Amino acid sequence: MALTELGVKSAKPRDKEYMLGDGRGLWLLVKPDGKKYWRLRYWVGDKERKISLGVYPTVGLKDARAKRDELCKIRDKGDDPAEVLNAKKNEVNLSFEFIAREWIDKQLEGVTTKRHVRSVANRLRDYVFPRIGDKNIKEITAPQILDILRKIEEQEKIYTAHQVSQYCSRVFRYAIATGRAERDPVADLRGALKPCKTKHRAAIINVEEIKQLLLAMKNFIGTEVVKAAVWFSAYTFCRPGEIRQAEWSEINFEACEWRIPAEKMKARRIHIVPLAPQVIQLLKDLQPITGRGRYIFPNLRAKTGNQPMSANAVLYALRRMGFSNEEMTAHGFRGMASTRLNEMGWPPDVIERQLAHVEGNSVRAAYNHAEYLAERRKMMQAWADYLDELAKS
Repeated sequence: MALTELGVKSAKPRDKEYMLGDGRGLWLLVKPDGKKYWRLRYWVGDKERKISLGVYPTVGLKDARAKRDELCKIRDKGDDPAEVLNAKKNEVNLSFEFIAREWIDKQLEGVTTKRHVRSVANRLRDYVFPRIGDKNIKEITAPQILDILRKIEEQEKIYTAHQVSQYCSRVFRYAIATGRAERDPVADLRGALKPCKTKHRAAIINVEEIKQLLLAMKNFIGTEVVKAAVWFSAYTFCRPGEIRQAEWSEINFEACEWRIPAEKMKARRIHIVPLAPQVIQLLKDLQPITGRGRYIFPNLRAKTGNQPMSANAVLYALRRMGFSNEEMTAHGFRGMASTRLNEMGWPPDVIERQLAHVEGNSVRAAYNHAEYLAERRKMMQAWADYLDELAKS
């Protein structure tokens, strides 16, 4: 007797699992916990085969029957439906999109920042998957990739085209490593894209201009939180994203340190920022305002409460001080510190380590992680004193 929608919905669990038949091999398996599964039962010779058709109610009776009828047509032709489904599954597993998503999951997740993972996934989703996402990765050619990149170039997104090219190449190399591709066609496109001009972030590095910047910072009329964030950026020269997400729990007032967790860092390793007395005092002055919350520099206007300040808060403050995007950015404090500290004679290795730049040599990277902290403490104190002296003049 054929099943009905009401009969499927009202099938009650029993002490043991049981099956309700619908005809032509379609059965509803009812588990003791009340869960219901669709099964197709058929025979190949003397051997019984079973195929899962989904879980009720996600797959309703009508959909289960449609799947059964489709598989029965395959069986009636003399083919084994299970083998046909496995073949299709293998084809999907060889598609560019499947392998790209697997690469993101296995090679990027937990290794780089969530923001970077999201950026990579979005670019592949927007530009690549619609064109070649369903294609067998072994059959994708260099001209097909180039056609995608040319479309991006036509939008005057030269840097994005180069990024997408790099992401595609990494997907192909991952496929080669996992035995699902033999070569990377992106390698054939070397020199085919328009050159990408590197645009350095604006930074004030001239001493007299730094004095003007510090004077503007002293006279800045804004919220205490934003003003403190600007000075904190100047003193610590950390990345803007690291500063806006700084938490009170990461500050050790006794050790005069800010320990940024690895998951917040671009290189995915813990970073220690020695804090000069000037910075410690800045934080203590800010504590009565934001100390009860999670973030040192919260967004005080956020309706949901405990959120970090806007990504552009420091940038907008600089604009209000009169500095254009071509003159100074929030990231520019890093360039300013790097340039001046090098000219002040501090060892490049110490400066680079404090900037949290990635060391290419893994042995040196491990060494640098353990060393230079004493030197960096002295340097950060000297840098804070240097800024204060310039601010007085």
